Amino acid sequence: MSDSTKNNKKLVLLDSHAILHRAYHALPDFATAKGEPTGALYGLSAMLLKIIEDLKPDYVIACYDVKGPTYRHEAYKDYKAGRKKADDALVAQMISSRNIFAAFDIPIYQKEGFEADDMLGTIVEQVKRREIGTDIIIASGDMDTLQLVDDKRVQVYTLKKGINDTIMYDEKAVNDRFGFGPKLIPDYKGLRGDPSDNIIGVKGIGDVTATTLIKSFGTIENLFKELDAGNDQAFLKAGIKPRIIQLLKDNKEEAEFSKMLATIRRDSPIDFKLPEKNFKEGLDVKKVEALWRDLEFRTLPQRLAQLMGRWDGKEQGAGRKEEGERSQTKRPEKTKTSEKNINNGTLSFPSNVNPEEVEKVGLALWLIHSDTTNPKIEDILQFAGTDDFEKAKEIILGELKKKDLIKIYDTIELPLIPITHAMEKRGIKIDRALLAELGKTYHKELSRLEKEIWKLAGMEFNVNSPKQLGDVLFDKLGLKGKNMKKTGGGARSTKESELEKLRDLHPIVPLLFEYRELAKLLSTYIDSIPPQLDADDRLHTDFVPSGTTTGRMASINPNLQNIPIKSDLGKAIRTAFIAEKGFKLASFDYSQIELRIAAFLSGDEKLIDIFKKGEDVHTSVASFVFKVPKEQVTPEMRRRAKVINFGIIYGMGVLALKQNLGTSREEAQNFLNDYFTTFSTLADYLNKVKAETARRGYTETFFGRRRYFEGINSRIPYIKAQAERMAINAPIQGTEADIIKLAMIRIDEYIHANKLEDDVYALLQVHDELIYEIRESKSKEIAVKIEEIMESIVDPKDTKGIVMKSSAAVGNNWGELK
Repeated sequence: MSDSTKNNKKLVLLDSHAILHRAYHALPDFATAKGEPTGALYGLSAMLLKIIEDLKPDYVIACYDVKGPTYRHEAYKDYKAGRKKADDALVAQMISSRNIFAAFDIPIYQKEGFEADDMLGTIVEQVKRREIGTDIIIASGDMDTLQLVDDKRVQVYTLKKGINDTIMYDEKAVNDRFGFGPKLIPDYKGLRGDPSDNIIGVKGIGDVTATTLIKSFGTIENLFKELDAGNDQAFLKAGIKPRIIQLLKDNKEEAEFSKMLATIRRDSPIDFKLPEKNFKEGLDVKKVEALWRDLEFRTLPQRLAQLMGRWDGKEQGAGRKEEGERSQTKRPEKTKTSEKNINNGTLSFPSNVNPEEVEKVGLALWLIHSDTTNPKIEDILQFAGTDDFEKAKEIILGELKKKDLIKIYDTIELPLIPITHAMEKRGIKIDRALLAELGKTYHKELSRLEKEIWKLAGMEFNVNSPKQLGDVLFDKLGLKGKNMKKTGGGARSTKESELEKLRDLHPIVPLLFEYRELAKLLSTYIDSIPPQLDADDRLHTDFVPSGTTTGRMASINPNLQNIPIKSDLGKAIRTAFIAEKGFKLASFDYSQIELRIAAFLSGDEKLIDIFKKGEDVHTSVASFVFKVPKEQVTPEMRRRAKVINFGIIYGMGVLALKQNLGTSREEAQNFLNDYFTTFSTLADYLNKVKAETARRGYTETFFGRRRYFEGINSRIPYIKAQAERMAINAPIQGTEADIIKLAMIRIDEYIHANKLEDDVYALLQVHDELIYEIRESKSKEIAVKIEEIMESIVDPKDTKGIVMKSSAAVGNNWGELK
C-alpha cells in the first residue's frame, strides 16, 4: 500500500548531468550572439518549467557528479571507459548550469568520489527515514535511477524522448516494463551488463536471458545459492540452457562485481536537509529572467510568468512556442490589450500602451539587435531592463541614434508599416474550387505513392513515422549509407539530408522524396488555406518586416514565402492565387539582384563589366573559369558556374561546393581556386568582410543597416565558421532587402501621388518579387511605370554603372507570372 497521500509535500530531485546530456544531444546548437553555446542550458531551463507545470514541487534539489574518479573507478579502472569524452560545448554548459540553479534558488548536492546517482540514493534514504509526509520524484534521463523507486512514495520522472516527452515510473510501472521490481534492477545489470558504463556483466547473457533469470530466482545472491547447491535442474526447468548455466558458474565473480558497480549507493557522506523555504516562496522570478535574458532565451520568461500565474490560480497569457523560432506570433490587433501583472516578474503590456507604438519601438530594437526578430513588448522591456514602456522606448531610440541607424528607421522601416498593414487588409484572392480539385488529385497521388512504398517495403507501415521508416530502411531493407547520422536521442535519422545518402541504393528512397514533397504541399497549403479564407475567398497573411535577421521581410499565418516554384507540383498551387474580377495580377521581379549587388559592393571589374554589357552572368562566368569562348559554354558548364556564383555569396566552402556540383573534393577545390583567381577583387572583398566583421562585430549594407555577429570571435570553431559564412552574405542579402523595401515605398508614393488607390493594390512580397493587383484597363501602363520605379531605386552612379534590372509579368493568376 502506498504511503503517498494527496497532502504530502513533494520533493523533486534533479539528476543534473543526465538532464544536461539529454538536452545537449536532443536540441539544436543554440548559441548566444557572442557564440556561447546554450542548447543544454535551454533544455535544462525548459525541463524546470515542465517540472513546475506538471509537478508543482514544494522543494527542488539538484545533484551533480564531481570531476575525478569515484569509488567505482578505484574498484574497476575501466568503469565508463568506453564513454566518449564530453564535447567542450557541453562541459562549458555543465559549469554554467549552476548559475541556473542559483537563480532558481535550488540547492546543489555533490560529493567527491561519488556520482550524482549516489547523491540521489542517499537523499532518498534519508528523506524516507526522517521526513514523514514527503514524497520524492527523481527527474532524470538515466534509467539507472529506477532502482530507487518505492511504491508511489519514490517515483522517477524520466525523459522518454527529447526533453518534452516524459513518463512517470512508480513501482507498478517498473514491474510492467521489466517484469520485476525496482530493487532487482542492479541484479539484472549484474547479469546483462551495461555497455554505457562499461559494466561487463556475464558475457553471453542478454536482455531476455537476464530477465528470465531474475524473474525465476530473484537476486544474484539467491541465483548463485541455487547453483552452489547443485540445483541445475531448477535452471533447466526455467528454460535456461546448459551453456548459460556453465557461463554463470564460470562468471560468478563478474556478476557480483557488476551488480556492485550498478548499485546506487544510499550511504554517501552527506547530511541532507530540506530547504527552509519552499520552492515557490524562494523563487525570485526577476533573477531568473535576468539570467535568461543574458542567455538570450526570449520566450522562457513569459512561460515562467504564465506558469507561476496558473500556480496561483491566475491564468496569464496563452500558448507557448519553442526557442529558436524566427516567425513568432501574429501581429497584435490594433485594440486595447489586457493588463499583465508586473509583480512576480510578469512583464507588462498595460492598456495605455498603443500596440502601434510597440510595433515601432520593436522595429528599432530589431535594427540595433538583429537577432531579436519580430520583437514583442516582452523583448522591448527585457532589452531595456525596465518595466516602464516609455522609459524602454527612450533607451532603445537613444541606442538607435548612437549606432547611426536612424536613417534606416525613418526612411525604410517606419514608412513600410502602413503599406504592410494595407497588404494584410486587402489579402489575395484564392480560387477555392481549384484548390479543392488540387486537393483531390494530390491526395489520390499521395495514396498511390504510399501503396508503392509499401510494395517496395514488403509491408504496410506509417510512412510519416521516422521510427517505422527507419525500421523499414535500415533493418528490413538493410540500407547503409556513408556517414549516416543519428538524431539527438540516438535514433537513426531519416531526415532528407540523410535519405539523400541512400537515394541510389534502393528505388524506395526517390519515392519517399516525392511522398514528402506532396505531403508537405497538402498540409501547408492545399488543406490549410481554405479554412483561413474570408467570405470573399481572400487570404490575409501577416507580413513581418522584422521577421528575419537579414532585413528581409517574412510572412506568417500562413507563410507564403516558401511555396516551391521548382517543381510542377508547387507551381500548380500558385495558379490558385488569382486576380479579382476586373483586375490582373502583376509580378515584378529583380533579376539576379544579389549577384549585381555583390559586383558593385566588391568593385570586381570583370563582374561589373558582365552586367554593364547585359550578358548572361552564368554563361560569362563559365567562359572565364573554363577558359572557353561564350558560344562554347555547355549547359553543364553554365550549371556549374551558377552553383558557384550563388554559393560564393552565401559563404559556400569546398565541401558544400563538392556536394552541390556532384564532383570530387579535388575538382571542387580547383574550381574554387580558378573562380577566385579570375574574380580576385570579389575574393578580396569577401575576405575583407570577414576581417572587418571580426574587428567591428557587425556588417553593414549599402544603406547602413547593421547585422551583429558577436559569434564571429567565438572560441568554438563551428560557431565562428557559421558566423563567417553568414557575415559574407549579410551585406549582400541585407542590401537586397533594403532595395525591395524602398521599392515598395516608392511604388506606394507613386500610387498616392497619381490617385490610383482604387486601381492598384500591393498584395505580396516574396524575397525579390512583388505582386500587385492592378485594374485590367490600366495594367499595362502601370506595370511599365512600376518597373521603372524599381530600376531607379539605386542610382547607377552609386553602383558603378550597374542597373538593378527588373522584369514584369501580367496575368490572371500567380502561376502564369513565372
